[in-house]
Amino acid sequence: MGEENGMGKEEMRMGEMEGGRAMEVEMARENFYPLPLYSHEDVVKDRALFMDSMRRFHHSMGTKLSIPVLGGKEIDLHLLYKEVTQRGGLEKVILEKKLREVVMAFSFPPTTTSASFVLRNHYLSLLHHYEQVYFFGAQGPPVPPAASCLTKTPKIKLERHPDASDLTTKKSRRRKREHAEPRSKEPHHFTVTGSIDRKFEYGYFVTVKVGQETLHGVLFHVEQPGEASSSASVLPPANAAAMNGAPTEAKRRKKRRRRSSDPAHPKPSRSAYNFYFAEQYSKLKALYPGRDKEFSKMIGESWSRLDAEEKQVYLDRGVEDKERYRKEMEYWEKQKLQQEVMGEELSTAKNDEPE
Repeated sequence: MGEENGMGKEEMRMGEMEGGRAMEVEMARENFYPLPLYSHEDVVKDRALFMDSMRRFHHSMGTKLSIPVLGGKEIDLHLLYKEVTQRGGLEKVILEKKLREVVMAFSFPPTTTSASFVLRNHYLSLLHHYEQVYFFGAQGPPVPPAASCLTKTPKIKLERHPDASDLTTKKSRRRKREHAEPRSKEPHHFTVTGSIDRKFEYGYFVTVKVGQETLHGVLFHVEQPGEASSSASVLPPANAAAMNGAPTEAKRRKKRRRRSSDPAHPKPSRSAYNFYFAEQYSKLKALYPGRDKEFSKMIGESWSRLDAEEKQVYLDRGVEDKERYRKEMEYWEKQKLQQEVMGEELSTAKNDEPE
């Protein structure tokens, strides 16, 4: 009898688990948060329960859970969740500037830079929605991160009501503008003397003296009414930029074509801002679909609000990518030179063969 009761309880437990999984799948399909499997206190106490609930949560949400690495070691997500939630959640930690306290719990090596910024980013991508369900008890559609979590808290400009002194100052300024002498709209006349230094196909190089000032410039031929329309007589030469030493558009296109025609050509290096832009663009696209045209401005403003420590993460990546490009270019040029030498040797050998 006891055995039958035990089997009945086991079947009920399995049924509940299957029902829970089915509900998770159904909620994920409707883009709703799944129900928590355990209490917040249980996942904080038991690391195994935490990891199990994390994997199943990300599976239900259709997202991928991968353990990030910092300072050569995997980040302990359980410790990160525990340290942040015991301080009231990520938004409160950032507003109260307690992120450094969270970092201190990890004992990262001294060589690890910008740990607080990196941990914040990983928390947003892996633990934010989990925190909403297990710590705050959120239900329904996903809750986007607060603006203070995405960027630094913007400074608030308080509006001040004008007092009597302000009004007096404004009135006096208005009176001054009204009684100010109107500016003369008549053209100024100067005595101009000049000389032609040199003639070229499309005009002249000249030196002009205006008052006490000496100016150097170029005069181009201008088409007069009745003259035949000739682009050669009116426009400056197409290679004027090349004459001044600047690369022409044709040269730039040729260089791009040459680079794209060789599949082995190294990929150009990316700047720090390029890395930041790509990272933020993917996040914004998930949060605000259909607003792509606004992303450039939003990312530019977000970048300008980063402090030196936060920017250093991307600056380091830019330096690493520049070094990668330099090494790959050296190798590519060496390989190309070897191929050219081999081609010349083969050509010489063919020419030396007796007929």
